[in-house]
Amino acid sequence: MSILAVGTIGLDTIVTPSGQRENILGGSVTYFALSASYFTDVRVVAVAGADFTPELESVLTKCKVDTRGIERTAGQTFRWGGDYTSNLNEAQTTFTELNVLAEFNPKIPAEYLDSNFLFLGNMVPANQAQVRRLMKDAWLTGCDTMNYWIQSAPEELAKTLNLVDVLLINDGEAKMLGEEPNLMRSAQRILAMGPKALVVKHGEYGATIFFREGAFGVGRHPFRAPTLPLAEVQDPTGAGDSFAGGFMGYIASQGEINREVLKRAMFYGGVMGSFAVERFGTERLQQLTRAEIDERFAIFRELTHLE
Repeated sequence: MSILAVGTIGLDTIVTPSGQRENILGGSVTYFALSASYFTDVRVVAVAGADFTPELESVLTKCKVDTRGIERTAGQTFRWGGDYTSNLNEAQTTFTELNVLAEFNPKIPAEYLDSNFLFLGNMVPANQAQVRRLMKDAWLTGCDTMNYWIQSAPEELAKTLNLVDVLLINDGEAKMLGEEPNLMRSAQRILAMGPKALVVKHGEYGATIFFREGAFGVGRHPFRAPTLPLAEVQDPTGAGDSFAGGFMGYIASQGEINREVLKRAMFYGGVMGSFAVERFGTERLQQLTRAEIDERFAIFRELTHLE
């Protein structure tokens, strides 16, 4: 099975209590692709500038990520700065430079149109909807968004939500989108907008999946997956996108799509997110083995009595 991931490639400057790194490889599609590559084939569509060097691209290709869909253009790659010294759970943005991302209009190569799964990374909702309509035969579509689009482009986002199967956002975004301080009620309002399932990420407290009644089989109750206690967190930047990569990657590696597969995928998402935060940027995701992933999943099973 193959996943097409559309999103951002970036160069990040990160400050945490563990130190500082400048212009390291980041972006939603980068973390997602590396994480998902341990489960299935991944293809990426993004835009990068002249400063996206062959050495940076090799981070993806060494993990057998198909990078033919990365558009190269004059100018600089998207850049972002984040400071976690005050709060490891939430970055204080120090700067954002859209650069080539400002004019990004995703173009899907013909050889990617047969991708079985689709992930729409955080970007303009109109672009997400455009890609989804092109990939009409995708078996399952995951989608991410953020508070900026919820507030600034609600109509366009509503059209996108009507086209996707699983929405992955954090709890603050879920309450904003559902316009409800109660997460359960907010989740039900979001599911009424179109998605069959909603994954709400709670940072260091795990994640919850809510199902639309009748979707993915029998049952309607939400399912909560915890996080793994870690001795050290160096950089939380890629945790959410790595979670999404593990979640979607595991689903793509299975022969069917149902609630039990999605629930188990929540744990693999947590596993990949836990690895990502152990080093700056993508360092830890580059050095993983499937044996390490399965070993950490076994720890999750022991902690939660997951059968």
